[in-house]
Amino acid sequence: MGIDAAVIGLYLLLMLAAGWWGLRRARSSEDFLLAGRRLGPVLYAGTMSAVVLGGASTIGGVRLGYLYGISGMWLVLMLGLGLITLSAAFARKLSRMRVYTLPEMLERRYNAPGRLIGGLVMTAYDLMVAVTATLAIGTVVDVLLGVPRIPAILVGGGIVVVYSVLGGMWSITITDMLQFVIMTIGIFAVLLPVGLRTAGGLDGLRGKLPGSAFDLTAIGGGTITTYFLIYFFGIIIGQDIWQRVFTARDARVATVAGVGAGVYCILYAVAGAVIGMCAAALYPGLENPDKAFATIADGILPVGIKGLVLAAALAAVMSTASACLLASSTILANDVYGRAVRGEDAVRTVGENRVWTLACGAVMVVLAVLVQDVVAALTVAYNLLVGALLVPVVGALLWRRGTSTGALAAMCVGSVVVVALMATQGLLANEPIYYGLAASAATFVVVSLLTPATDPTRLAAWDRRLRGEQLA
Repeated sequence: MGIDAAVIGLYLLLMLAAGWWGLRRARSSEDFLLAGRRLGPVLYAGTMSAVVLGGASTIGGVRLGYLYGISGMWLVLMLGLGLITLSAAFARKLSRMRVYTLPEMLERRYNAPGRLIGGLVMTAYDLMVAVTATLAIGTVVDVLLGVPRIPAILVGGGIVVVYSVLGGMWSITITDMLQFVIMTIGIFAVLLPVGLRTAGGLDGLRGKLPGSAFDLTAIGGGTITTYFLIYFFGIIIGQDIWQRVFTARDARVATVAGVGAGVYCILYAVAGAVIGMCAAALYPGLENPDKAFATIADGILPVGIKGLVLAAALAAVMSTASACLLASSTILANDVYGRAVRGEDAVRTVGENRVWTLACGAVMVVLAVLVQDVVAALTVAYNLLVGALLVPVVGALLWRRGTSTGALAAMCVGSVVVVALMATQGLLANEPIYYGLAASAATFVVVSLLTPATDPTRLAAWDRRLRGEQLA
């Protein structure tokens, strides 16, 4: 156990060192928020993969494999497919817009109220995703090192806050690249092959698990559809993902490297489900399936290697926590407080951004101590995001007849329907996203057609921005 703790301690020190390195690079707001828009294909693909594959993807993905077999891959697979679609279909447009946030884009296309409402919804989403990642830190460390959940959350979450505050996106980029390497080694080179060998290979799994474990649809058609609606589309419109797109040095990097990251995520989805199946074969009847990842790592790996795999799990969750922390603070500083309170479009100084990041980090850690269910918390976040913002965002990029009034109405109606159905049908029910998304789409189309078309001058400026001709 001492060696494993030493491995984890070394990993955490590397994260802090990366934060200190980023402190020296973050000389402007563009450096702090977007790494100067200078990332090449290797850094971009690695960091994008690390952002997408967080606590729910790693801990939650193995949990779903433990419960449902190979069909547990669908949640993470939808994230990968969404990233591929975003990169192939929209990354070029996004990288040319030269904005900082998704809500800023909503104002450019619609109006200032759209930016404020979109900013509030996106902040709630990013904070909740950051909370789920921080919560997963406690789950893993509790099982493998015997550290109680709350102290583990305070230490792990605190380190995320420190390196994020120090160097912003530059620190997060370096830590994410380190985390990507550790994740790849820990999952694909260690835990997956060792788990399969210990469980007796595929033949051993077939002998110990029910036939449904090998059914791609065992998790249920309704659940697969829900994952498609909230995770596939959620990735396409998430500020944490868009902010990474804006870090690419050009549109080609954002497109090609983004597609590569999406393919990696699909492979990760399959690996997580298979590891969960191995855990089910070796350790059936776990009282808390969220501990399947930590249980199998603790049970089958030797000292030292176990620490590496724990570091891989921490890498996955910390990368998402830091990305979503920076995303939420960026939106609060620039789109909520900056635009609505101060009435300015200018980006805050580096010092002000650090203050906002620190404040959001404190909220993230406190909520992580209070929340219990990783997948439920993530589902709430994605339900709200997709139900409120998917239609206005896609409409902004694809439908010129969409109006600001239609967009605002769609945001409000979608949010209300999703929240109301989650309250009455349950947080994990399929109905909230079905009806919320349908209500948002219908409202957007009907209200847009009933209200005057967008001013041609605004549309012309928007078209120039999409072509990268208007950067002011």
